[in-house]
Amino acid sequence: MQIGALAHKTGVSRRLLRYYEEQGLLRPLRLANGYREYSESDVATVRHIRALLAAGLPTTVIARLLHCVHDDGERLVPSTCPGMVANLRRERRRITEAITPLQSSQQVLDTMLTAALRQPGDGTDQHERDRPAESARHQRGHRLR
Repeated sequence: MQIGALAHKTGVSRRLLRYYEEQGLLRPLRLANGYREYSESDVATVRHIRALLAAGLPTTVIARLLHCVHDDGERLVPSTCPGMVANLRRERRRITEAITPLQSSQQVLDTMLTAALRQPGDGTDQHERDRPAESARHQRGHRLR
């Protein structure tokens, strides 16, 4: 199948499929005319890539682990590959280290918001405070467009 068919089957853009190829995640055959030729197994590979990306893994790690996963019905199951557990633990630590400062920032913002809402001026425009029903209708209108 050509790249357009793979894009259609996976819901992933052609541009992103080309990126996966650049990263060594997909290896389509190249026809004499330069077209990429994908197989049915590439559909599963793209699903695996998307699942690993959703787990927060960068493409460099995915390239090392992609051959270590398979489908088990509707979920992705890791095989026992050398380094799999170590790689997953390292990536989990990296994500945890990114989450911790964000949680601290969130707590500071929550404290500031709580304090700001206790003040007479809550930061909204005086016009919005004077006409709350009209403001709410206006905001709903923007969301519907």
